[in-house]
Amino acid sequence: MPITPTDKIWMDGELVDWADAKVHVLNHTMHYGSGVFEGIRAYGTSNGVAVFRLREHIERLFASAKVFLIDVPFTVDELIEATREVVRVNGLNDGCYLRPLVYLGYGEMGLNPLPCPVNVSIAAWPWGSYLGDDGVANGVRVKVSSWRRHDANAVPTAAKGTGMYVNSSLAKVEALNAGYDEAILLAPDGRVSECTGENIFIVRGGTVITPHTSDAGALAGITQNSVETIASDLGFPVVHEPLIRTDLYTADEAFLTGTAAEVVPIRSVDDREVGSGKPGPVTTEIQRTYFATVRGEMDRYKDWLDYVE
Repeated sequence: MPITPTDKIWMDGELVDWADAKVHVLNHTMHYGSGVFEGIRAYGTSNGVAVFRLREHIERLFASAKVFLIDVPFTVDELIEATREVVRVNGLNDGCYLRPLVYLGYGEMGLNPLPCPVNVSIAAWPWGSYLGDDGVANGVRVKVSSWRRHDANAVPTAAKGTGMYVNSSLAKVEALNAGYDEAILLAPDGRVSECTGENIFIVRGGTVITPHTSDAGALAGITQNSVETIASDLGFPVVHEPLIRTDLYTADEAFLTGTAAEVVPIRSVDDREVGSGKPGPVTTEIQRTYFATVRGEMDRYKDWLDYVE
């Protein structure tokens, strides 16, 4: 989806004009993929714009950096306030997507990242539904990719690392070129892992099921965790268990979750309709509650909203 430029990007403690937010061509992350990032959304509510689960996202950013031995030169609280500042200064009162990035800068070359300077940026821009409004309303067509998800002992799948997403891009392009909306990647042992940038759920007999995360190569999602809580509160049993591709074909319902995608029904997998081929009742109720939550309409989850004042 194209980006609509905003006025300012936060870079290492300063607000920089969008057009001037540049890095050197020899920065380490560009060459070797050693960086970590987050995707965060803010939403307009009746009480003002609010960032959804901001602290959890920034804490996960720091956890990812720890895995990669990157020492972030700011505190969690400083980056939380910087995130609020970016939303505020750009006047994004109707909500936006946010991209904090920790990257290794210019000054060292070669595979050893340890001597490299560490830089941090936070950008924000208006961004609609990642998989499209029709996908949110009616579901998406997905295929199981020929590309496998990373082995957790080959690269650290518990971290949200920049270079690791080449794997996702390959699967995404394969799916789009074949006429699908999204791809599902299998773990090295053939179990279902996740989509290119989303966690996956199925519904079977009224139970909401999602695969185990990092041991199957999937990132533990903050939206995934939110949906698990919402589903449980709605009275649906929630379990983590291994899934294989035929579990997707025979599920009553299926959906995917992610910050960019939000909650999106899956209407078919590998040309096999999931259930009736339309969003099912469990998915629909979870999706409705999730959107009400991020828009500040659910007091039960008000602590998930960080208001920008």
